[in-house]
Amino acid sequence: APSIRLSPAARSLFDEPLAIAVQGLGPRQQVTLRTSLRDETGQLFQASAHYQAGDDGELDLARCPALPGGSFSGLEPMGLLWALQPQKPFWWLVKRDVQSPFLLQLEVFEGHGERPGRLLAQAQHERVFLRDGVRRVPVREGRIRATLFLPPGNGPFPGIIDLYGTGGGLPEYRACLLANYGFAVLALAFYSYEDLPKEMKEFHLEYFEEAVNYMLQHTQVKGPGIGLLGHSKGGDLCVSMASFLKGITATALINGSVANVGAVLRYKDITIPPLGINPKRIKVSKSGIADIIDALNNPLEGPDQQSFIPLEKAECCFLFIVGQDDHNWKSEFFAVEGSKRLQAHGKEKPEIVCYPGAGHYIEPPFFPMCAASMHMLFGKPVMWGGEPKAHCEAQIDAWQQIQAFFHKHLTGKPSGTSSKL
Repeated sequence: APSIRLSPAARSLFDEPLAIAVQGLGPRQQVTLRTSLRDETGQLFQASAHYQAGDDGELDLARCPALPGGSFSGLEPMGLLWALQPQKPFWWLVKRDVQSPFLLQLEVFEGHGERPGRLLAQAQHERVFLRDGVRRVPVREGRIRATLFLPPGNGPFPGIIDLYGTGGGLPEYRACLLANYGFAVLALAFYSYEDLPKEMKEFHLEYFEEAVNYMLQHTQVKGPGIGLLGHSKGGDLCVSMASFLKGITATALINGSVANVGAVLRYKDITIPPLGINPKRIKVSKSGIADIIDALNNPLEGPDQQSFIPLEKAECCFLFIVGQDDHNWKSEFFAVEGSKRLQAHGKEKPEIVCYPGAGHYIEPPFFPMCAASMHMLFGKPVMWGGEPKAHCEAQIDAWQQIQAFFHKHLTGKPSGTSSKL
């Protein structure tokens, strides 16, 4: 009887590859493989692909290309994971509770029909977020609302503060996946969480300074400085932290801005206004999805220059991760202008890594690309950009680049971490 062979067999880290093979099929038998996964709200994500077994009845996704007609085609060993799509429009895959795994269902059906044929084999696999021994520590010190992830073993470990964007709340999944590789990572909430402000009106850098000092003083965090990792709005907050606060050694931005966006920023007697927005420049498609890429003003012109964050004051190294098909805003423009500003002030040129075909939400590896979803500030679905295969490849590479960057600047050693659960 046909059976599904997985390696690792029962469980794997979410950001690790999963080898998928089917054995016991007939010679050159045509089958459809389908993966399903439900998020914590019960929403279903699915992907499927058409395959033909070899002469020996074996089907190894690392060697067998998918045939046209499914969610993807060609040689894509991980296609059944990165091509997962929500059955509900504008929904996207987020992990809320990192202590429980996602349960992946795999099924093999007979034939390539519109409807699945007879079920030939099925299997389940756990995609987990915490390596054994990683500690999850909720942090409620002073005003800080955060979760600290500590790797197994005796520290101290290089420390990183991780910030997400306008979604608010306290996403932990990127921080905990990063902690699997030897970093002490603080996932930091900054609004719309517990007793923090409900809306993005103004941010006080003193709150973030408290988090930096918490990390610098922690016995499990290796000094003398820490790293910052920010995506989207979290990116420009990281640039502001690096520009005004002490103790920052390395700052990595994923599709971030070098201008302050969306809310007033205050620190002591300094006020940085948000970059202006012109709603007339938003284009809305027939399907009602907004393209907001041109909505923001240019931070190099007129009064909007006041929104440009003085990153030349920073005493750290920068890494810009750029999706060149980002439709949220002009990430590549921001990275280039940030680089020019740093070099004009005699600072080291930052690393800029550009990915053609990658959109705004560059997540850890194997998260399916989210093409469009609701935007917290605009209140309507917006397109994020990206082409699924190129976006997936960007996520895999960017994850390595980010780890290598932090290993180099926080430990002085190149990364050589093996990933075994």
